[in-house]
Amino acid sequence: MTTATLQPAWTRDEGAQRVRALFSAAFAEAPDGVWSAPGRVNLIGEHTDYNGGLCLPIALPHRTFVALRARDDDAVRLVSAQEGTTVRTLDLAEVAPGTVAGWPAYVAGVAWALRELGLAVRGFDAAVDSCVPYGAGLSSSAAIESAFAVAFDDVFGLGLAADDAGRARLVTACVRAENEIAGAPTGGLDQSSSLRCREGRALLLDCRDGAVEQVPFDLAAHGLALLVVDTRAEHSHATGEYGARRASCEQAARLLGVPTLREVADLPAALATLDDGTPEGALRARRVRHVVTEIARVREFVGLLRDGRPEAVGPVMDASHASLQHDYEVTVRELDLVVEAARAAGALGARMTGGGFGGSAIALVRAGTEGEVADAVASAFAAAGLRAPAFLLAPPSAPAA
Repeated sequence: MTTATLQPAWTRDEGAQRVRALFSAAFAEAPDGVWSAPGRVNLIGEHTDYNGGLCLPIALPHRTFVALRARDDDAVRLVSAQEGTTVRTLDLAEVAPGTVAGWPAYVAGVAWALRELGLAVRGFDAAVDSCVPYGAGLSSSAAIESAFAVAFDDVFGLGLAADDAGRARLVTACVRAENEIAGAPTGGLDQSSSLRCREGRALLLDCRDGAVEQVPFDLAAHGLALLVVDTRAEHSHATGEYGARRASCEQAARLLGVPTLREVADLPAALATLDDGTPEGALRARRVRHVVTEIARVREFVGLLRDGRPEAVGPVMDASHASLQHDYEVTVRELDLVVEAARAAGALGARMTGGGFGGSAIALVRAGTEGEVADAVASAFAAAGLRAPAFLLAPPSAPAA
């Protein structure tokens, strides 16, 4: 049996000390302050966000930290602990779609989007460090965007982060940054999670109108834990496959004459309309079947939480993974193996989380069995000759601040 190690989250003090030291080393001055934002795990509701559906994410305890100092001009200087001491520079006045490459696009994009809203955002110096696993499908990009969003809000006096309505506007800016500057066609799930989740709660997000409900999700009180498994399989939202899924759904909605797939009320009739006997029609039908049934699974999952029965959500998680595997076709060998091994080791339910094509899976387990389930998954990967996965625990945590 291979032994697994859980990856801890940094404390707020530890993260702040790291980025303050990096900032001082890079810029020989002290920052105006330190801000941070969490990665996220989606409990259920995958690929429903851009279809006007429902999602149920929680914020991770693992966060991205930003030390930032405002400037009086439009210059931007950035340094990341993940790149050593390299300082990236750009001119905020020149930021536009297609002008910024790499991770700075997520930063400059937020500033650009806020300026597009008519808000007075200037240049800045900033240092970044993070314990959110990169490329794991845990929304490290949204954590960067959200940390900078609350930093800008604070140092430039935007007044948006003080309430949920203002945070919803910050979400919109972050989504624009990711879509238009970073070039990733994601919905608003990730940024909403990082900016609007609350500790001890799951965020029921209605992606049609942006409305949220904070649903109690106290795992410890029910003797449960959520184990996250980073498969280490390469993951990227900017790939063509993600965009292809979104385009297929949008085409299906047009053929069905509805604004989004959320409005599909009669699934059998919709599938009959879409499946015209061609391979393309059958493919569209499968994509739609996943989205519509996944929205129903979010409702079922939330109903169980409202009834105080989180231990009963396992079969809903299992059904979600099967739909993502067969109808939406976004799982990979590593994700399927996590789910199979975790269930065999006693997990109450397991599913991939995030956009798929790599990334992470989650398993709901009895408290005290986390190590046993993680060891079983690690052993399964070793037996299959796969790179060792990484593990972390995900109690519902606090938003960007």
